[in-house]
Amino acid sequence: MAEEPKIELFIKASDDGESIGNCPFSQRLFMILWLKKVNFTINTVDIKRNPDELRDIAPGSQLPFLIYNGELKTDNNKIEEFLEDVVSPPKYPKLDVKNKESRTAGDNIFQKFSAYIKNPRLDKNDALEKVFLKALLKLDEYLNTALPDEDSTRPSSRLFLDGNDLTLADCNLLPKLHIVQVVCRHYRNFTIPDQLAGLCRYLKNAEKREEYVNTCPNEEEIKLAYKHVVKRLV
Repeated sequence: MAEEPKIELFIKASDDGESIGNCPFSQRLFMILWLKKVNFTINTVDIKRNPDELRDIAPGSQLPFLIYNGELKTDNNKIEEFLEDVVSPPKYPKLDVKNKESRTAGDNIFQKFSAYIKNPRLDKNDALEKVFLKALLKLDEYLNTALPDEDSTRPSSRLFLDGNDLTLADCNLLPKLHIVQVVCRHYRNFTIPDQLAGLCRYLKNAEKREEYVNTCPNEEEIKLAYKHVVKRLV
């Protein structure tokens, strides 16, 4: 029987120096490892209180990063590919999507969200909000469209992007959507409309999964991280 790999994930610490910090890339890798059902250690690194800690562990690297059997792995995409290749069936589940369109669903939402919340001009707010809503609507349409293995005569009722199981695509998108929800609600009094039923269903289904809920930074941490990012409308 093959020996369990020794895996350590290093992620950004929150403002308290111990909890999970606001970093969608860290949450992405945290979710992947949890879904892989592999044993791993999670380490929160407080670079504000101990700036030398990161240099001592992985000189020249940025958070998040992974140490796999003593070997340093950096770059989020490469770590994802590595884990999918090495922490693989039959012992560990495969997490890649079956439908390539699921990989890019919602991929422009964070960009439109950033433009929306960083805009300081009141006269441009409505137009940017519409562009942002259009990106959310496109994701909603994808979630409501039947996948090839579903009944094409009716709207999809699947739980997640690529079916009823969480995949790499969800690990990439859900952490960003969590930030979007918290920041927009707090700083712009904007919530995702109930009319986007597919998107609302998706988010509710995610909230039932421990791999997502228990890897999220708390809302106050996100609000604090965006305090000086969001521009006041004038």
